[in-house]
Amino acid sequence: MLKEFKSFIMRGNVVDLAVGIIIGAAFKSVVDSLVNDVFTPIIGAIGGQDFSSLRIHLHDDAYISYGLFLNAIISFVLIAAAVFFFVVKPLNTLNERRRRGETDVEEQPAPSDEAVLLTEIRDLLRSQQTS
Repeated sequence: MLKEFKSFIMRGNVVDLAVGIIIGAAFKSVVDSLVNDVFTPIIGAIGGQDFSSLRIHLHDDAYISYGLFLNAIISFVLIAAAVFFFVVKPLNTLNERRRRGETDVEEQPAPSDEAVLLTEIRDLLRSQQTS
């Protein structure tokens, strides 16, 4: 069972997944900083507000804090926009350029059967003339 576990751990996709998770965790702090330190102050300056204090009082100490939920939705939209415009869109553009670079070279279409036959006849006639 130990050998099987070692084989599992040493497979490439497990290592790739671990690297992806580590890079993702590091990238999360970058995206959080972009949203919290750049986008949120801009929205606040334009006229946005912090909704965390919005809540509905049910009774005694029971509240529905819908303002926190609104803040989470706004943060999600900002993070999704940041990831899309700074990661997904540039990668899609890069992949499109690579794809176009591979297909920009026009391939010669395969000759038709008649063209192949005529080429063979021509080559045969040439070989008979030189003999």
